[in-house]
Amino acid sequence: MIKIKFPDLSVREYAEGVTAMQIAESISPRLAQEVLAADVNGETWDLSRPILHDVAVKLLKWDDDEGKHAFWHSSAHLMAEAMQELYPGIKFGIGPAIENGFYYDVDPGEGETIKEGDFPAIEAKMLELVARKEEIKRQNISKEDALKLFGDRDEVYKTELIGELADGSITTYTQGSFTDLCRGPHLPNTSYIKAVKILSVAGAYWRGDEKRKQLVRLYGITFPKKKLLDEYLTLLEEAKKRDHRKIGKELELFGFSQAVGAGLPLWLPRGTQLRLRLEDFLKRIQKKYGYQQVMTPHIGGKQLYITSGHYAKYGKDSFQPIHTPQEGEEFLLKPMNCPHHCEIYKMAPRSYKDLPLRFAEFGTVYRYEQSGELHGLTRVRGFTQDDAHLFCRPDQLKQEFLKVMDIIFIIFRALDFESFEAQISLRDPNNKEKYIGTDENWEKAEAAIVEACAEAGLPAKVELGEAAFYGPKLDFMVKDAIGRRWQLGTIQVDYNLPERFELEYTGEDNKKHRPVMIHRAPFGSIERFVAVLIEHTGGKFPLWLTPDQVAILPVSEKYNDYAWKVSRELEDKDIRVVVDDRNEKIGRKIRDNELKRIPFMLIVGEKEAENSEVSVRKQGEGDKGSMKITTFAALLNDEVEEMMNRWQKTKDK
Repeated sequence: MIKIKFPDLSVREYAEGVTAMQIAESISPRLAQEVLAADVNGETWDLSRPILHDVAVKLLKWDDDEGKHAFWHSSAHLMAEAMQELYPGIKFGIGPAIENGFYYDVDPGEGETIKEGDFPAIEAKMLELVARKEEIKRQNISKEDALKLFGDRDEVYKTELIGELADGSITTYTQGSFTDLCRGPHLPNTSYIKAVKILSVAGAYWRGDEKRKQLVRLYGITFPKKKLLDEYLTLLEEAKKRDHRKIGKELELFGFSQAVGAGLPLWLPRGTQLRLRLEDFLKRIQKKYGYQQVMTPHIGGKQLYITSGHYAKYGKDSFQPIHTPQEGEEFLLKPMNCPHHCEIYKMAPRSYKDLPLRFAEFGTVYRYEQSGELHGLTRVRGFTQDDAHLFCRPDQLKQEFLKVMDIIFIIFRALDFESFEAQISLRDPNNKEKYIGTDENWEKAEAAIVEACAEAGLPAKVELGEAAFYGPKLDFMVKDAIGRRWQLGTIQVDYNLPERFELEYTGEDNKKHRPVMIHRAPFGSIERFVAVLIEHTGGKFPLWLTPDQVAILPVSEKYNDYAWKVSRELEDKDIRVVVDDRNEKIGRKIRDNELKRIPFMLIVGEKEAENSEVSVRKQGEGDKGSMKITTFAALLNDEVEEMMNRWQKTKDK
């Protein structure tokens, strides 16, 4: 007999070799119908895999991320099986589950392609396979047998992957006539999948290498109920309306130029105003928390990034080195700001009394992302981080970490990101070669984050293997207005860069000590943050932030002069104004400016001009009546002031 411990800490005994499905059946028939996979000692298992030792088990359902992952991973295999029947000779790359659904990279063969018009046939074939209720079987296989199995089928992409795997660690999954190289986990059979949708098709270079063959990447999603698929498709339609690329173009916020280069955004005047106001807002908060602004170059000597470890980590994803006329001299576009801030720290002797030091910079960094991965502002090659690096004594670490958390909470509340989750990202204990630094330093850094979250009363999910290469971190995932999750804001604890750069301070004991570094970026990347903000608000930005706060609409050309007079008076009171003096009917002007998402429209005609008034319309609320120009200006500025001071009230709480 073996002991099974459940999440509520209860323990039951079962016969050795029991499966998670049998455990679910022993609890209730309904649970057995709903369970998709099992968490066994922190690892996700198939329901049919025998359990041989005392373990902790959590039965995973659709509401669990790991349950969805198993569901969508199985669905990727289902789509591959369907394509194998429809496209004889097709070859398969990789087919993982992703945050929403799954994809599979395939090579349909010379002269063959898969296009949107083929989606219905693939979906129909998938549902046909679902009806067969095919069992999904896991098998351990030797490397030699795996190479023969996939080699005989001329699966060149699979055999390449197998060649890199250790013998004894290889498993396959089979359903019907389809067998895939895979670690799993998977559903027990295909009948769990009730609704399918192929979403899109794209090109993807094999293993992300532009020098390798371009495969077809097919994206799909599935659900255990058709109702869930219908809801998701409605959500997709709403997401299309909120697409930051579409709204950014409509509101004239940013653009891209092939002449400048892919993935290098150009900020237009309105977008620049919005971005600068975000930066000013954070600077205002940072000043209250004792930060000092610094500025560093866009490039640095190659050796700087070798010392920091960034060259080893990002060298392949960086732009090529810049060679100067001086022989042997090389520079890189900076991939991160932290090495530069370490050098600023070293420019003066530091005492324990000087710490903590908090250096902040809106610093632009560069990564050569693959062209197929670029996406609007969310994935670019040049982006600006709201970066800061705090240098503190070990005894100050937790308090400084908590203060950074305060700043992130202030920003989320000010921008109505009220729904968010926290994730503690630790290193993978089974793959330590991915990280720099000693076990001792990692243990101290990880403990500091866990303790800070506990002290703040912040529930946080722990994820192994998600740490930065130099230290663990606390990441924040926000939910936007239509329920999508975005990773925004990060805080990282780093004992390693201070060692690599030999940073020191003189302690109270008059001896040299090593400071601890905190890396933090509440926005993350300004570009990505603006993209998320656009999609969260649908382009209807908070009044304090929006590029244009007021549109003045004269009812006819006769009142253009009065409209411009009102504009000058409002601008004198720091209100951002546009005048729509086109020779159009007032109804057309109102409709057009509604689409521009301008918070207030002021209609001016004969009555308003005679009385020095404006007729006010508010976005989403309609007519608010007439009032004096000074009264309207005071109301607007009071609303902005209340918004801008909200963070202080939050802090005082």
